[in-house]
Amino acid sequence: MRIVIAPDSYKGCISACKVAEAMARGVRTALPRARLVLLPMADGGEGTVDSLVAATGGRLLRRRVTGPLGAPVRAHFGILGDGKTAVIEMAAASGLPLVPPHKRNPLITTTRGTGELIAAALDLGCRKFIVGIGGSATNDGGAGMAQALGARLLDARGRSLPPGGGALGRLARISLAQMHPKVARAEFRVACDVDNPLTGPRGASAIYGPQKGATPQMVKILDRNLKHFAKIVARDLGKRVDRIPGAGAAGGLGAGLVAFLDAKLMPGVEIVMEAVGLRRKVRGASLVLTGEGAIDRQTAFGKAVAGVARAAKEVGAPVVVIAGALGDGHEVSAALGVDAFFSIAPGPLSLETAMTNAPRLIEQCARNVALLYAAALKRSKNKRKQG
Repeated sequence: MRIVIAPDSYKGCISACKVAEAMARGVRTALPRARLVLLPMADGGEGTVDSLVAATGGRLLRRRVTGPLGAPVRAHFGILGDGKTAVIEMAAASGLPLVPPHKRNPLITTTRGTGELIAAALDLGCRKFIVGIGGSATNDGGAGMAQALGARLLDARGRSLPPGGGALGRLARISLAQMHPKVARAEFRVACDVDNPLTGPRGASAIYGPQKGATPQMVKILDRNLKHFAKIVARDLGKRVDRIPGAGAAGGLGAGLVAFLDAKLMPGVEIVMEAVGLRRKVRGASLVLTGEGAIDRQTAFGKAVAGVARAAKEVGAPVVVIAGALGDGHEVSAALGVDAFFSIAPGPLSLETAMTNAPRLIEQCARNVALLYAAALKRSKNKRKQG
């Protein structure tokens, strides 16, 4: 009997790796002979590096890079078990939590540190990249990232642009003559689960600028500057990035990754599923366990649980979801292939209590699911004997 355990994290509470381990402890109590395959999942956002490194037997590395405000920060990235694929969360180097609320200003914040992480992985021989671009503090169109990799963004006097989205209005020319030589031989896939264009009412500046500290006047400046940036990119690089769905993600980093690295923007869960070999590993599974902090009607749209359920359904494997909470509309996920839903709460609990005791509650719930599954197997065997 082989059971695949492929949960996402319970956001703000417990990592996907810890969730998988807790589920495994519960299953082993009820089904000690079962062969368990642990595949911590993610959807391309926070926790993607840790999940993919754990699921593939990879390793974590740390580097000192340029933070959003220019000061050095310690950031990590992963190399997967194949030794050739790097996984990077831009938030580790250029994320909003790295900037105190009173210092948030997307006119000056930079993605340079994200580019430095990419350069570090290139120098280690990585040729495939998975880049998660959620949680940014920036609105520079990926300019800082590109500069860290050797791109030259110059003003009319031939001077390099300073950091931040506020400087993009002075961009006169882009040169890739000094680009990192290994970029051309690398493949970049970007976990992007939003479809915002680079500019306009739904663009990077208007939708996400305010949470990064942009005033209404700053939003106008940033949006105007990104429009100008897109025109120069189209002229000098031959890439039309302004209207690409997802180009506005992470303050336009989506557009920058396409423009400078020829990256492909993809749903995060699809990238993660491919990286961990989920479809191959659920084939022939007796049972698949997955879950996340809260299951509701949004789960069906690009979440890790939905991806796991779809993959399992394709091969006829039963799927059980173990969640922190079952919200309104969680039944929608049944259409994706979920056979049953369970909450870890054994009774009325405060959110604080549930979060504090999450590992134990997940373990108990997984044990009960496994006991029920064992009972169903026993009954089926007895029926066959009697028949």
